[in-house]
This record gives sequence, structure tokens and C-alpha cells, in this order.
Amino acid sequence: MPPVVIIADRRDSGQTLAAVLKERLGITWTQARRVVESRNVRVSGQIVADSTFRVKAGKRISVPPGVVEAKPKSAILETPKVKVKKKKEDPNAEPPRVKKLVKSAAKIERIVPRVPHDPSIPVPEILYSDDTVVVVIKPAGLTTNRDEDETEEFGEGKRFLPATLADLLPMMLGLPDKPVFAVHRLDRDTSGILVFARTNAAAKDLMEQFRKHTTERRYTALVRGVPKNGRIESLLVRNRGDGRRGTASEPDADGKKAVTFAKVKEAFGDYSLVECRLETGRTHQVRIHLGERGTPLCGEKIYDRPLNGKPYPDASGATRPMLHAAVLGFTHPETGEVMTWETPPPKDFAALLKTWRTPEVPA
Repeated sequence: MPPVVIIADRRDSGQTLAAVLKERLGITWTQARRVVESRNVRVSGQIVADSTFRVKAGKRISVPPGVVEAKPKSAILETPKVKVKKKKEDPNAEPPRVKKLVKSAAKIERIVPRVPHDPSIPVPEILYSDDTVVVVIKPAGLTTNRDEDETEEFGEGKRFLPATLADLLPMMLGLPDKPVFAVHRLDRDTSGILVFARTNAAAKDLMEQFRKHTTERRYTALVRGVPKNGRIESLLVRNRGDGRRGTASEPDADGKKAVTFAKVKEAFGDYSLVECRLETGRTHQVRIHLGERGTPLCGEKIYDRPLNGKPYPDASGATRPMLHAAVLGFTHPETGEVMTWETPPPKDFAALLKTWRTPEVPA
């Protein structure tokens, strides 16, 4: 059984440790004091045995599994604990090569945030946060942020639209009135790691890193067929000639250079597991590049056909484009440290991959 973890927010700030446990775990005063005084509670990794200890916002409070039967008054998130690789930045070095940091989400923690959670909306998972940035795993099905056209169209009525990741994060961080700033984004049906800025200065710094292509971004994809390894470069336009985004058929003044490095990690005949490293980050870049090579993502229904042609067959059973942003690395805007995260793909991605890896048993 995993431990229970509480991230204190500003409403917990100044409250006693016993009071926070009582409120957040739905237990009695007696239970809360007993848990603390029996030296079963850690605050920021240190054991605290004083039930009158005053809590500060942002502190991490953990209780070992089985110590108390928690009945939290808000949603429980199951969050893979992902290691963080930090090192000093060498301005003359190549973008860092990322070692495999996480093989599975075997170590799970139960985090009890103050987030009103609609069960129909996937819950994001915070990997890291400080006063400058927040790094989060976006689940498939959740929009990163509201685009400008949608905001303009709906105006104040946008509050009736489904919450975006940018809407949820301030509440999860305990600062609902302080917005976060999206500096890059993932498609709604793409899962994986994103960083948001928490200050204007950090947003400017991070956007400049993405603009200069100094960030580390690696995706894993499940595709139909086996694409060739190597560099894919093209000029992407909004309409390649059939109403879809794609590569310009001839030089186009409005085309944007897009570069993807594709590498087949495992091949399974009709399908394959592919790693894609992004040099640029154009809209739908990986989906377009793989699709135009004749090896579209499993579950892809837009970039799954040649120009004015019919869709390539897909018997994978995937219900969404199988793309996962597995690795993200950037230089911290304030400390200058190069920070890198890696996270395994979600259950639907892993389940499909498992079926390909499992040999069929003859009847």
C-alpha cells in the first residue's frame, strides 16, 4: 500500500499539523494527534512529533501506509514518483543525452490535493514545482490550454467549457487565483510531460529555450509499419492541398521548418515502437512526419493518408493516436540547472505494446 502524501496549500499555512491531517484526511482530532505523536508523520522528509507544529504552504506531508484509514475530502491522485536528473549546464555542450531514468511506475504515492475533480476529466500528475516552474504529466484527453480563438469566441462563457490543464494546475498548487503560463503544448490526445511557467520572467526564458531548440524532447510512438531511421525535415503548412496540415508540395513562404529524428526501437511486423526526438516543435509535427512516410500512428485518423489518398489500414485497435511525450529537459530559468524528466507511457499505450511483445501460443 502506498503512503499518503499531502501538499500543503495556502489554506493550510499557519495551521497546526494535527489540524491539517484532520481536515485533509477526514479523521478525528484524537487520531490526528496520535498519528503525529507516534512519530509517523514526516514534513519535507523530516519526522515531526509535535502535533502543534505550524505548517507552511508548499510543504510535503507524508504518512506511512496503513497508519491511518484516510477518508480525504478531495480527490486522490495516483502519481508515479519520477526521478529528476540535475547537473550544471555547460554552454558549449551538446543537448544532454538522457539516460533511462524510469522503467515503470512501480512506486506510487497517494497525493491528496484540494482540487474539485470531475471524474469525467482525467487528472494530471505534478512531478515537480517551485516558485518558478511546474512540471506535470498530462493525461490523454485533457487539453493543454485554451487557444486564443476559443477564448475570443466564448469570452466570459469559457468558464462553462471543460477545464484545461492550465485551469487545473493553479488549484492543484493551492493558488487558484495565480495563473500558470503555457510555454509549449501537447495535443489533447497526446499524453506526457509538460512544463508551465509560474512567472512572466520564467515564461519568457522557457519560450526562448524552445525557440532556440535547446530543450530536450523525446516522444515514443506506436505506428503502423516500420519507418526508416533518420532525420525527417520538411516545411509544414496549414493546408498541404487536401485541407490537412502537412508538408508543402513546393517552396512556401508561409511554411515552417520542422525537423524530427525517428528511430525504431522495436519492430513487430505490421507495427513498431518508435522514438522521436524533436529539433523543432511544430503543431502535430510527429503525427504529420510519420504519417507522410506511410507509417502513421496507431489510432491516427487525420494524418493517416497520402495527399488526396485513402487512409492506411489500421487493425491495431487503438482508440487515439498513440503518442507519448516521454522525456523533457530544459535549463531552469532561475538556477541555471539542466533538469530532465522521463516517464513511462500510460496504460492504454503499454497494454497495446504488451500484446505485440507477447507471442501467440499455437492452438
